[in-house]
Amino acid sequence: MKMQEIRDISKKMKIKTANMKKVDIIKTIQRAEGNDDCFGRGANECGQTRCLWYGDCLSFSG
Repeated sequence: MKMQEIRDISKKMKIKTANMKKVDIIKTIQRAEGNDDCFGRGANECGQTRCLWYGDCLSFSG
């Protein structure tokens, strides 16, 4: 997902993202959604298939 799309999501959720890195914004959104803030931990498998970030997370290279 592109950075502007991520910022748009955070804006809708009233999350301030000034000076935050992409990974930190996503983790903040995950916490606000009530999910584990596990984006980018490098897990080969993830049971949270309904997570908005599922596809991006599994292909994230840090």
